[in-house]
Amino acid sequence: MSLVVRTLSEQIFTIIRERIISGDLPEEQPIRQDALANELGVSKIPLREALARLEQEGLLTSQANRGFFVRSLGAGEAEEIYELRLALEPDAAARASRVATVEDQAVAREALTALDVAARDALHEVAHRNRAFHLALVRPLGAALTFQLIERLQVLAERYVVQHLKPAGREDRAHEEHHALLDAWLARDEARVAGFLTEHIGATLVDLRAQLIR
Repeated sequence: MSLVVRTLSEQIFTIIRERIISGDLPEEQPIRQDALANELGVSKIPLREALARLEQEGLLTSQANRGFFVRSLGAGEAEEIYELRLALEPDAAARASRVATVEDQAVAREALTALDVAARDALHEVAHRNRAFHLALVRPLGAALTFQLIERLQVLAERYVVQHLKPAGREDRAHEEHHALLDAWLARDEARVAGFLTEHIGATLVDLRAQLIR
């Protein structure tokens, strides 16, 4: 029985997470758990488990006697997330390029292909595919703690990725930057990898600063 509940909770988690990332669930409004449970055809137990996990991921907040809320996007949070990414990710990806195996390189190629397909045919998957591509560039390093920290930052960045890509032309720029980055990574050119990734993350942060200042 517990296995079924965990599986159901995982499914609910994925559904609600996609709605948060896409903006379908409004910010700073309490999530109506009764209505959501009825809509999904589930009981409140696995729903609450999923909501608690989403709070752990930083996508929701909770208040006593008021329930769960979608966290607001903010310039301050974006600044912190992307500054931390700049401190960790370029160096980790550069060093990973040096030790990547042929299999690791194939995974990175496949991840970028999947991102390109999502950008063309399934925009709701872009943030997830973007995360998978960036993590594929770091994973071969084999540094577990570094990878976990970067993965956490990538999860927190997903809503900002969606926000960043809203203006016309941003997706084309990201496409070009990702392909240049992958080419350098496959060539094991550590300096270029670090430079491209620093520019890519930094340019996104500059755009988000302008978008999120209210």
